Amino acid sequence: MKKPLICFSLIAILFAGSCKKDEQAAIDTEYPVIDVTATTAFPKQCSVIKRGESFSFRALLSDNTALGSVSVDIHHNFDHHSHSTEVAGCDMGSVKTPLKPFLLIQSYPIPAGLGKFEIDQKITVPADVDLGDYHFLIRLTDKEGWQTIKGLSIKII
Repeated sequence: MKKPLICFSLIAILFAGSCKKDEQAAIDTEYPVIDVTATTAFPKQCSVIKRGESFSFRALLSDNTALGSVSVDIHHNFDHHSHSTEVAGCDMGSVKTPLKPFLLIQSYPIPAGLGKFEIDQKITVPADVDLGDYHFLIRLTDKEGWQTIKGLSIKII
């Protein structure tokens, strides 16, 4: 009577071990992707934006399983600090002290369960902000918590 019980126990242990391997194989370890290479994408590295006007933030966001959230951070770069993730640099103005810089930190919704999403969000630049060099940071997080940051240099004129 012990032999069948031992055989059954060994089979159960082997089966349980193989289930854990399948669960581990399903763990998402890939970063989401921010694509600003399409002709309709905006802004791109060194884009120029006019104060007092609106523009559309457009990019293709994707993930191997499911997207989570996306946010934008626009802030001045009058001291020439760097967050750029781009190889090419931009012509920059002189270092200056901000008087009334544009600052926007905003999250935008992504419908649940999507692996790809084309974001198209209207952003308005106030008419009275300082002109000059700015950073446009895009933060994309997938459902598992992996995050990608795209740092673009832009100019407000």
